[in-house]
Amino acid sequence: MASKNTVCLWFDGAALEAAQFYAETFPDSSVGTVHRAPGDYPAGKQGDVLTVEFTVIGIPCLGLNGGPGAQHSHAFSFQVATDDQAETDRLWNAVVGNGGRASQCGWCQDRWGLSWQITPRALIEAIADPDPAAAKRAFEAMMGMTKIDIAAIEAARRG
Repeated sequence: MASKNTVCLWFDGAALEAAQFYAETFPDSSVGTVHRAPGDYPAGKQGDVLTVEFTVIGIPCLGLNGGPGAQHSHAFSFQVATDDQAETDRLWNAVVGNGGRASQCGWCQDRWGLSWQITPRALIEAIADPDPAAAKRAFEAMMGMTKIDIAAIEAARRG
């Protein structure tokens, strides 16, 4: 592990499966070294996958198969800035369509419980519009969405 700071994500035996999904789904993502347990431990046996080094959109991560003792929450999420509706749709559909679930305002959760914000750059620009009325309209439009619809955000921004 070359990075001085790495995000450690707890899984219940599925760290390798999750890392492989992230590497297949998100750009600039890959699976690195897989470490197997040198002995039995509370969540597994000798030889089981203990940790997986992987990268998600350039962010170094370590997947730890720590067992069922800890759950992911919305308090941690990956926010992915997308460039257009096609990229937004592709990433959203990959996460939700692989056993995940949709949430509000561009948030979704993958099948392992990890939260993702699939956020078009157009949304970020719209809610930061220097015209407070345009920003408010875009924000209110977003509040009624699950997956973000860029055309609807831009229409609301224009009024």
